[in-house]
Amino acid sequence: MGWMSDENGLDKCAANYTPLTPLSHLRRASHVFAQRLAMVYGEEHRVTYAQYHERCTRLACALSGKGIAPGDVVATLIPNVPAQIEAHFGVPACGGVLNTINTRLDVDTVAYILRHGEAKLILVDSQFLQLAEAACAQMDGPKPTLIEVPDVAAGHPASGRFETYEDMLAGADPSFEWIMPQDEWESLALNYTSGTTGRPKGVVYHHRGAYLMTMGTVVSWRMVLHPIYLTIVPLFHCNGWNHSWMMPLIGGTVVCCRDITAPAIFDAIADEGVTHLGGAPIVLNMLVNAPETERRKFDHQVEVFTAGAPPAPATLSKIETLGFNVTQVYGLTETYGHVTECIWRGEDWDALEKPARAAIKARQGVAFPMMEDITVMDAQMRQIPMDGTCKGEIMIRGNSVMKGYFKNPDATREAFEGGYFHSGDIAVQHGDGYMQIADRAKDIIISGGENISSVEVEGVLMEHDDVLLAAVVAKPDDKWGEVPCAFVELKPGTRPDAAALIAFARGKLAGFKAPKAIVFEELPKTSTGKIQKFELRKKAQMLD
Repeated sequence: MGWMSDENGLDKCAANYTPLTPLSHLRRASHVFAQRLAMVYGEEHRVTYAQYHERCTRLACALSGKGIAPGDVVATLIPNVPAQIEAHFGVPACGGVLNTINTRLDVDTVAYILRHGEAKLILVDSQFLQLAEAACAQMDGPKPTLIEVPDVAAGHPASGRFETYEDMLAGADPSFEWIMPQDEWESLALNYTSGTTGRPKGVVYHHRGAYLMTMGTVVSWRMVLHPIYLTIVPLFHCNGWNHSWMMPLIGGTVVCCRDITAPAIFDAIADEGVTHLGGAPIVLNMLVNAPETERRKFDHQVEVFTAGAPPAPATLSKIETLGFNVTQVYGLTETYGHVTECIWRGEDWDALEKPARAAIKARQGVAFPMMEDITVMDAQMRQIPMDGTCKGEIMIRGNSVMKGYFKNPDATREAFEGGYFHSGDIAVQHGDGYMQIADRAKDIIISGGENISSVEVEGVLMEHDDVLLAAVVAKPDDKWGEVPCAFVELKPGTRPDAAALIAFARGKLAGFKAPKAIVFEELPKTSTGKIQKFELRKKAQMLD
């Protein structure tokens, strides 16, 4: 190797190498942006970067004092409020691995995640205390310590049964020394997918991937110093697309939004000067369809990342006139969130009519800068023709791809076969390389940005005594984008009762997973007995 050899003294040392971690962003911001506003929640919670860093330090100290050692999992059941954001730094700052749990899940699934992830402690918003307690009661063996996070202003005071988050922080040392990763491959977060075969899989993030995601997002979102970001993307979903880890990098202000409503969003834009937000197409629909009484005027352009499902071109066209510039992005839990973007080619596309512009903006686009290669391949992992017609699977390679599935080496090997992450999403690729999703593999339904496994819903419906067969597909919905629609074949001698069957499903599933419509009929099948879901999708498209 000649002059590149370590023998010539060109090896890594403390002066020239530091493991990449997003923790570095907040440590730096606490000095560089010490007195700048870091976080806003309502009228009372307005903290500077110096204060934000101190609160995260106290959290790290408190967790360490409760026995959380490097590599231990700390879970949360919290909406988009300050404690959830602070956990993104405080948990890894004591060496812990952060597991943000979807607050919309059912008791059984939460219990499974706590058990499978081996959480040692869980931070729980008072609104979800009953869910957490019920989940812990289902667990065999060790149960996580529960710390309650009250939100009095939102109508969720402390129960009095558990130590509270603020009391825990008050008793902690603000000079605690952060435990930084010795290796950037160390685990940072554990996020559970919605699962394509029922049980969710645990996706493990590393410090390097999250750090590079923050860097790539700044470039792709054309961000400059001191943006004002509104937290609409749930922080339990890909850690809010890593935006909490990113904001200290550029001295931005995070505006917390607990309940996602049109008035809350318009108020934040008008009163706090929000410049950036992310959200599923359902959020765009909500803003477009908000009555005038819920809107506020503002005189600046708001940059929006949208993902979770392809947005309707009509929605994209309408929202531009309200002062929003939308960029379509795409990713998965396994890729830390967004890894492709529909970069706008102004010189080519600015002159197009609105419908044509909106159709292009609905594409999933090309790779973010921190990714190595994202393209569409056929079943033999060959590049498909870029003709906008041929279909293949989106394949992903790059630094912001998960370490793998926790305790599931077989699924990890399958996902990484051939040196790419297999997304499971079916797409076409246009002549310019821009990808566009054409279908969803494994029949995943995306409702309000949340993935729903049709297999899981079918399994619950099949538990009903009257059901012979059940098939669940996506039905278009003006509000949620897609909702589950069940086609059910009943056993002989039984009577159809859609309301009773939906109620049965809701008793076993999170509300958003339960079917919103039931159609009773004999299911179409192949000669081998396989249900022909493509026929059911056609029917679901025609339903009111």
